[in-house]
Amino acid sequence: MLLLGGCAASPSAPLADIARPTIVSLNPCADAVLAEVAAPGQLLAISHWSKDPETSSMEPAAAARFDATGGTAEEVIALGPDVVVGDTFMAPTLRDALERAGIRVETVGIVADLPAAEAQVRQLAGVAGDEARGEAMVRRMDRAWNAPPPADAPLDVLVWQDGGIVPGEETLIAAMLTRTGFRLHSAARGLGQGAYLPLEEVLADPPALVLTTGDERMLTHPVLGQVPGLAYAQLDGNLLYCGGPTIPRALARLREIRREAA
Repeated sequence: MLLLGGCAASPSAPLADIARPTIVSLNPCADAVLAEVAAPGQLLAISHWSKDPETSSMEPAAAARFDATGGTAEEVIALGPDVVVGDTFMAPTLRDALERAGIRVETVGIVADLPAAEAQVRQLAGVAGDEARGEAMVRRMDRAWNAPPPADAPLDVLVWQDGGIVPGEETLIAAMLTRTGFRLHSAARGLGQGAYLPLEEVLADPPALVLTTGDERMLTHPVLGQVPGLAYAQLDGNLLYCGGPTIPRALARLREIRREAA
């Protein structure tokens, strides 16, 4: 019985007593924040989404520093993290398996404005145990967000994504467009998040600028170049959704596009 007792798993220390808990992230937006606020060796793995340049909110060199998982309970539990960061859509079965293994689960949602993005950074910095790094990131976001807007009148812009869908007015990209001298064309047409806008309707009521985030033929159709006064530019799709360090990058790119359009 003494031998069996020696083989039994010892109880985990309360997370509050762990200054630097080990973390596995299953969310690509959390990946980018945690990569900057976590200490070396603390972030055990990031999501597989961050290894794909098409879906990653991280620079490729930054993502290459970390291992990744496919998000299965078996993979994550084998790494033995103290905390797993997922999204609010995490499957209940996955969450249950992680919690039964003694792993704390934190979730993050989709941010639609700067206050929500800053709250998310502070949440993740708190998980990592380094509020100071979180505040440094928040200051960077604030500086980028509050840079003076263009003096010119807002430019009518259509953000056109793969599948011909458009963003809604209550989204992060819409807020960033407002900060950088644009007006969302689809919102003026009464279109909400994920609405479909066909090429024919774009040609019938063209904006001043089409900003595409994909390479489908409809989004890059040659006929767009024949519309008088219509400008055209490309925006990486991975700049649309995430807060944290993605916000300064996205704002810089939008300001560059606005200068070129002027």
